[in-house]
Amino acid sequence: MSENSPANSSKLLVVLTSLPNLEVATGLARSLVEKHLAACVQLTDGIHSIYRWEGKVCEEQEVLLSAKTTESKWPEISAFIQSAHPYDLPEILAFSPEQYEKQYGKWVESEVNSKS
Repeated sequence: MSENSPANSSKLLVVLTSLPNLEVATGLARSLVEKHLAACVQLTDGIHSIYRWEGKVCEEQEVLLSAKTTESKWPEISAFIQSAHPYDLPEILAFSPEQYEKQYGKWVESEVNSKS
C-alpha cells in the first residue's frame, strides 16, 4: 500500500451530482458539510447538460456539485443525496482518486468523522 493510498475505509472519494440551480445546490452542499457527510463541497454553476429523458433530447443549465468524502461514507452520502435531490433520477457518481496529497486526505477523513 502506498503512502498516498490509505486503507479503503478512509480512502478519498469524490462524489458528483448535478442540480437544477445554485440555490438548490447550495442547500444540499451545506447539508452535506453540516452532517459530516463531506469535508468540502464545490459548486460549478453554468454547466450545460444535454441528455435524453423519456424519449426526448433535453438541454438544461445545471450546477455541478463535487463533494469530498471517504469511501466509508458512500452509503450515507449516496442515500442522503438520493433523498434530498429534486430529480426523479439523480446522477450520483463517485470516483476514488488514485493519488492525492496525504495531509488533505487526513483532513477530509477527520472532518467526515468529526462529531462536533
